[in-house]
Parts: sequence; C-alpha cells; structure tokens
Amino acid sequence: MHQFIRLHIISSLLLLIATLAFGLLASWAFLFPETYNQFLPFYQLRPFHVSAALFWIISGASACIMHFKNDAFGFTNQSRALEKLYIITWIGTIIAIFTCYAMKQFGGREYWEFPPALCLPLLISWVLLMGSYFLPWFKSAANQPMYVWMWSTGLLFFLLTFLEQNLWQIPWFRQSYLREVTIQWKANGSSVGAWNQILYGTSLYLMVKISGNENIARGYPAFFFYILGLSNLMFNWGHHVYNLPASSWIRDTSYLISMTEWVFFIRMVQGFKNTLDTRRRYRNLITYRYLIASEFWVFLNLLLALLMSVPAINRYTHGTHFTVAHAMGTTIGINTMILLSGFSYMLGIDNIKDKAKKLIGTQYWICQYSLGVFWFSLIAAGMIKGYMLTFQGNTNFQKVMLYVSKALTVSSIAGAGLLISIGTIAVVYIRQAITMVVKEQ
Repeated sequence: MHQFIRLHIISSLLLLIATLAFGLLASWAFLFPETYNQFLPFYQLRPFHVSAALFWIISGASACIMHFKNDAFGFTNQSRALEKLYIITWIGTIIAIFTCYAMKQFGGREYWEFPPALCLPLLISWVLLMGSYFLPWFKSAANQPMYVWMWSTGLLFFLLTFLEQNLWQIPWFRQSYLREVTIQWKANGSSVGAWNQILYGTSLYLMVKISGNENIARGYPAFFFYILGLSNLMFNWGHHVYNLPASSWIRDTSYLISMTEWVFFIRMVQGFKNTLDTRRRYRNLITYRYLIASEFWVFLNLLLALLMSVPAINRYTHGTHFTVAHAMGTTIGINTMILLSGFSYMLGIDNIKDKAKKLIGTQYWICQYSLGVFWFSLIAAGMIKGYMLTFQGNTNFQKVMLYVSKALTVSSIAGAGLLISIGTIAVVYIRQAITMVVKEQ
C-alpha cells in the first residue's frame, strides 16, 4: 500500500468522525434551537453532517478499491499517477465544500447542497479514479472474479448517476418542478445502488481472502447476487418516487428487486460463515466481526424496508424519522461496518497489540448497542409522528413534536455513544495508518 492510499484512508476516517460529530450537534440544534441555533444553526449543521456521511462512504469505498485492485489485477505507473491526482483533487474539493458550508454558501440540491461549481472538480477526480482502475484492469486476465465486476459496475454507474444528478443545472429541467424532483430522487436512489456495488464487492473480496475459498466469488450464488445488485442499481429507484405520479407496477417491481438483493446478500455471508474454519476466523477476528455485524444490520433494515414497502404502513411512515432510521441503519450498520472491515484488513488491525485490539473489541460492542438504541428510538419517533399526523389528523406541529422530541432525545444520547465508540475505533485505525507511514520513511 503506497502512502497516498494511507493518507486517503486517514482522511476517510476523519470524515467518519466528522459525520458522527456533526450529527450529534445537529440533533442538539434540532432539540434545543434557542440555545444552539445562534451559534451553529440546524440548517447549517445538516449539510455538514449529510455531506460528511456521503463522502465518508464514497471515500472509504474508493480507498478499498485502490488497494484491493492491486492484489486483484495489479497496477501500472500511469494508474499510480492517476491515483495520486484523484486523491489530491478529491480531498481538496471536499475541503472547499466544507469551507463553503462554514461560510454559509449553499446552492446545490439534496445531499449535494454545496455550490454547484464544485461538482466539476468532483467529476474530474472521479474520472481520474476510473482511469487508475480500468487501465490495469483492461490489461489483466479476462476471467475475473465477481467482486472485480461489482467494483467496475459501481464505478461506472456512479459516474452516470452523478451526471444525472446535475441535470438540474440545465434550464429545461428546472422548467418543471415535477420533472426536476423526479430526476433528482431517481438519481439519488441509483447512486446508492452504485456505491452498494462497490461495498458489496469489497465484502465479497474480504470473504474470499479470509476464508481462502475463491469459489465464493466465482460460483452461481455470486453471479446471481451480481445480477440482482445490478438490477437493484438500475430499477429500485422506483420507491424513491413513491409519492410522485407513477404506475403502481414501477413501485412494486422496484421493491421486489430491492428486497431480493438483500436476501441474497444474507445468504452469501451465511455461506461464507459455513466455509470458514475456526483457525482462519480468529486470525482475522476483527475483520470478521465487522462483516457479521453488517449481515445483522442488513437483516434488520430488510425487515424495516419490507414494512415501509406496504402502502398502508408507508402512508404513516413517509417523511418521518422511520425513514431516517432506515437511512441511518444502512449508513452506519451496513456501509460503515463493511468499510471498517475493509480498513481493518488493509491496515492489519488483527495483528496490532493486544491492548489496542481489546479496546476495539470493547468499543465494537458499545457501538452495536448504541446503534440499536439509536435505530429503535428513531423508529419510535417516526411511529409517534405518523400516528399523530395521519391517524389522529393533528395539525398542531408543535404539539406533535413535543411527543416526538422525547424519542429523539434518546436517539441523541445513543448518538453520543456512537461518536465515542466509532470515534475511538477510527482513532486506533488512524494511529495504525500513521505508524505504517512513519515506518516506511
């Protein structure tokens, strides 16, 4: 692993810490606006939190790709140079984005609320990343395992969805509010599918390396999982436009595809567990734990998504913290667990001193319990709000939020637990990355 990738890992982990810190501050600003909004208002903290989370996932995924592809099909001098340019451009643009937020300069759209001019360097940096990946891939053997195809698909479709997200900058798309919202919601849904391809490909790669069983990435289950993931990427956006005029078959098909993809993911991880002997499991214990944690949260979020897909239930949950619980469960419980597993493998966390490993083990369980409380409290908040607004027809928003805020207070306390636990794990990882850089100098 060259130093630029390690620096990219460190910057990604700092984004993870920032995601949790801004999220906790945003919850305080939301619950106690008269105290916090005069310093850091909620409307400013929310873009900080959302963008940090978005860039943590994408940066972490790209760091995994850049490192693991060297093992999968090697690299060239040109690809190494492109990697460095990508990392410099990507990190520099993120710094510029957060600087704009600090100066209260906005102007984008949902999830991408920074001035739209900054989308250009993001686009350039992603093209550089794709160049560094595809140059050695085209020169490698044709019979690649399934995780390579998943990485490739994720990189390509993220570029396409990013371009689609920026179609609103063309005046014709802004002439119709319905047209613009439909494209934005569709693009955002598809972009999730794009980085899921990268993350699930990374988890598949880790399963192969830990178990030593290459067939996991070459058998029929892996092939069907890839096809289902690709179908999910291209078509599951239908439920993102659920409240917009659309045929019912679009929603039904999108939910069906989405659910089958997650079921197959659980089956693949379960198959991985069955082929893993005890010696290999404990040699890579920390990496293994995070993969199994992601399986657990896939199951819970699958159950939640199934409930949200029922129209009678969706009527109560749409636009409430029920949806936020699904997003947070996915971001922290699935995406973050997979990325921490990948970083653990890359940094050799299973081989660090026992004292540090024990600290990680303790914080791991604090993280899981905190996330459970956080997740269930958000669900409770969504159920209370949906019941009072829809079932009771209560139009007094302040009265509704008086009851909802009690559940949100619990989620805020659990969020502090997540910040402490995951933040501690991230700091241990950062120290290990810095140590590896220093040793090579």
